[in-house]
Amino acid sequence: MALRAIRGAVTLSCDSKEEVINKVQQLLNEIFRCNCITKDDIISIIFSATPDITCMYPATAARLMGLDDVALFGAQELFPENAMPLCIRVLIHTESSLEKSQIKHVYLGDAAKLRNYDLNK
Repeated sequence: MALRAIRGAVTLSCDSKEEVINKVQQLLNEIFRCNCITKDDIISIIFSATPDITCMYPATAARLMGLDDVALFGAQELFPENAMPLCIRVLIHTESSLEKSQIKHVYLGDAAKLRNYDLNK
C-alpha cells in the first residue's frame, strides 16, 4: 500500500444544502468506486468551494455519509475573472495498492472542463 492523492471536482446547479449533500456524496462515491477504495482507506480530505457556495460546508456532506474518522478540512477557492461558479473541489489522501498512473481523478458536471484549462482565457 502506498499513499496516494486523488483529485476531483463537481459543479452545483444551485446553492442549497440538498444540492451540496447530493453532489459531494456523488463525487466521493464515484472517486471511491473508480479507485477501488473504501471509507477505511481514506486518511484525509481537503475540500474547497467557490465563494458563491454559502449554504453549508462541503465537509458536512462527507460526515453525513459516515466519514466520521477522517480528517476533513475546508477552504474557500479564489474567484478570479471567468472562474467556474458553484464549484467544489476535493483532494483525497488515501492508502491504495494502485500505482500512481492507475489513479483516476474524477470531475463531474461542468467541472469536467477544468481538465482542459486554457491559460489564454
